Amino acid sequence: MKNGILISGILLLLCFTVCRQKSTDSANSSLSTGKTDVSYGPESDQRMDLYIPQKTTRKEVFIIIHGGGWRGGRRSQLTLFTHRLMEKFPGHVFANMDYRLASTSRFALPNQTDDIQRVIDYLEKTLPFKPNYILLGNSAGGHLSMLYAYRYDRGKKVKAVVNIVGPADLGDPGFKSYDDYAFLENYLADPKVYGNRESLMNTVSPVYWVTQTSSPTLSFYGTEDTVVPVSQMKILDSSLQRYHIYHESYTFNGNHVEWQNEPNASLLITKTELFLRNISKTKTP
Repeated sequence: MKNGILISGILLLLCFTVCRQKSTDSANSSLSTGKTDVSYGPESDQRMDLYIPQKTTRKEVFIIIHGGGWRGGRRSQLTLFTHRLMEKFPGHVFANMDYRLASTSRFALPNQTDDIQRVIDYLEKTLPFKPNYILLGNSAGGHLSMLYAYRYDRGKKVKAVVNIVGPADLGDPGFKSYDDYAFLENYLADPKVYGNRESLMNTVSPVYWVTQTSSPTLSFYGTEDTVVPVSQMKILDSSLQRYHIYHESYTFNGNHVEWQNEPNASLLITKTELFLRNISKTKTP
């Protein structure tokens, strides 16, 4: 009798394990086919991980842009978060990109916004449809997402920006306490492209480029963030409100990197889903 119960228990456990694995495999196969280390340009930093659903139900692409102070960070830092987004948005294409990093011999801008454009150009040639884009970035990636959408998206292909702790106004006194601010003053932007150094930080601030046609923007800022202070949220909201751009902004309890922790990450993903629904409803037929 005991042996029969033991055998039945083992068979039940085995069945559960196999069925669960089949369910997981089925879910993963329906989510996407992933291509890692896809080259979108000639340099070693110009790589991305590309996930294309086997059954694409939405003509929208998330472009994920990592942080790291414009001169550090890698796309691998956002791989797990990208996978969580893929579960929430299974019909979307995802491109998790690296970009050319700044150094004392290379300016961040315009190289990094040019790299966003290169990714978009690659996707335009690769995908069997003309997509709209959702730019999602954290920290420096949030800044780049906003700057590209507000200034360089001339074709108005960016449907939305999801900005996670990204600096919107680099001239904000609250941001000038950033410990690498001196590097930014010297190497963030090429003065030959953006003008004299006195106005340089304003010229590469996303709020400087907000207009009546700017992309809807969702923002998250940490209440204990000493890198990009919550004052940035108020400045950005004010600029978007001035031009009647649909936007939402939220704070989370934590510092500059704790948006990735629970419950913050779940809040961010839930709010992103609702935000995208809201902007779809606000579109005129």
